[in-house]
Amino acid sequence: MKVLNLLITLSLLCSTQLLAKEETKDLDKYISQNKKEQFEADYQKNEAESSKLRDSWIAPVNLNYRYEKSNPYDNKQKQKSAGIAIDQPIFQSGGIYYGIKFAQASRDYGDFSVDVTKRKLIKNAISLLMQIKQIELKESKQKLQIQNSEISLAQKKEQYLNGQLDSGFLNNAIIERNIVIQALYDIQTNKQKLLSEFKAISDVHPNDLMIPYLETLSKQEYLAKNIILNMSKSEIERNGYNKNVTIAKYLPRINIVAGYNWQKSEDQSFFSGSGTVSQETNYYNYGFRATLPLDINTFRDIEVSQVDYLKSKLVIEDRRRELTATFEQVMHNIENYDNKKQLSRENTDLYKELLDQTTDLYAAGYKTKYDVDLLQNSVDIENMNIQIFEIDKQLELLTLYETYKK
Repeated sequence: MKVLNLLITLSLLCSTQLLAKEETKDLDKYISQNKKEQFEADYQKNEAESSKLRDSWIAPVNLNYRYEKSNPYDNKQKQKSAGIAIDQPIFQSGGIYYGIKFAQASRDYGDFSVDVTKRKLIKNAISLLMQIKQIELKESKQKLQIQNSEISLAQKKEQYLNGQLDSGFLNNAIIERNIVIQALYDIQTNKQKLLSEFKAISDVHPNDLMIPYLETLSKQEYLAKNIILNMSKSEIERNGYNKNVTIAKYLPRINIVAGYNWQKSEDQSFFSGSGTVSQETNYYNYGFRATLPLDINTFRDIEVSQVDYLKSKLVIEDRRRELTATFEQVMHNIENYDNKKQLSRENTDLYKELLDQTTDLYAAGYKTKYDVDLLQNSVDIENMNIQIFEIDKQLELLTLYETYKK
């Protein structure tokens, strides 16, 4: 029993270090390399799509070449032609500027979306890690409770054999021992389940990782650096630029047009029996084109983009309210866990006092070794409860850190 108590004490010390020394940096290490590469691919895709959207106002240069052979009058005729044409917008009533801004805002919004998904996965990995460390404490705690039940059974067995108790008390002690042993099996089953879930999203064994220490956040700090709110702000910006792009789509625009054409005909005849001729021509053209689209759906299209913009400004207020409610609930839960920790500390002090007194009485022959062991186990159990409640606090804070990013 002394060896087990020593191991439990060492486990408590290690758990404290695991919780205290690690900082909230490099959270990516809690997920697998494959998943990190997938997220990196998502960021690269956002960048590529943004660049494509940013440059979409640049019109393509159209190149063409044509080659034909025919024999309408018993002789083969050949025709060749080539050309290059440009129809490039240079003025779209602000549409070009707002289009570029829309592309940049879309990239930011996309990156925030990836951040949200990534942080959720990291949160799940850390949550599983914390639960694994916590369930290991519960497993050790349950073993101590099994010891206590066995001590209680041994005491009642002696009392029964000495005629001090009837068989009903002994039977209850046996049932209680079976219950705590079955509870240990349930804990071990849940532990294996957590280990399996963690293995699915991380390359590292839980024993090789430290639980990150999460500090308490203020409401202002939590909301100011919240990914969800920043994504909503980015959505407002994106929808604002999209509204301006939509309006510009129905305003005057000017394009530069230019082209160069070449054509060559060989062995060409105009009727049977006549001679053949060949000719070659080339020419260029340039100028500008002004357009003003008149569309029956103009105002409806603009109204839709305007509604999207106004709605996004309303949505952010709902999200702020939801996040504030989440923050307040987490703070309330943390306060309860602090109260539980304080109660366990008070119980620990009480058990330690009784343990010291009982140890002296045992040395004097007034108490049994069973009494000393029961109280020692009770001290260790309360110490474990303190660690378990601390991890519960960290799990609550993890709810905030899921959407918080410095």
